[in-house]
Amino acid sequence: MTENMWLFEEEAYRDGETAVCGVDEAGRGPLAGPVYAAAVILPRGLVIEGLDDSKKLTAKKRDALFDIIREKALAYGVASASAREIDEKNILNATFLAMNRAMEALGVPFSIALIDGNRGEGVAYPCRCIVGGDGLSESIAAASVLAKVSRDRYMTALAEKYPGYGFERHKGYGTKAHYAALRSLGPSEAHRVTFLKKMH
Repeated sequence: MTENMWLFEEEAYRDGETAVCGVDEAGRGPLAGPVYAAAVILPRGLVIEGLDDSKKLTAKKRDALFDIIREKALAYGVASASAREIDEKNILNATFLAMNRAMEALGVPFSIALIDGNRGEGVAYPCRCIVGGDGLSESIAAASVLAKVSRDRYMTALAEKYPGYGFERHKGYGTKAHYAALRSLGPSEAHRVTFLKKMH
């Protein structure tokens, strides 16, 4: 997990790219809340100790890395697409919307985005898709952490607005407790209506 995490970035720089940004999302699967995305431009060659795919890290480790990434990044942007936008546009298009907003929020020019996954058709900027990129690229891993922590914090705050659903625990994902709360309380305004159609 050292300089090998810079293989894709270095390849892009060798190809003549001037600034490489990593992009990832968090929260495509939950029944409630927005989908988040982050974009990060790191100083070339910077290795952040302990950085990995956010899903492999503890919440405590993610929180610590969140501050380090924001401090060391040349630029970063975090953005989201709401539950309503997810219902209107579908989750894939809403994810692209959040990614584009995150890249806009960088506030500095970049020449290519490295995006986690295999779909880039809705991205408004030059990009390259890397399957499993959040575990292979330093820039994407950094974006993964910013998106995940930002979304988790949002869902924890949302739990105070919509008590009883347990958002602070499951962050909107479809756990047994979440489905039980939905059956007793019905959906809140924070829920994705199109995702609830799959409920039994």
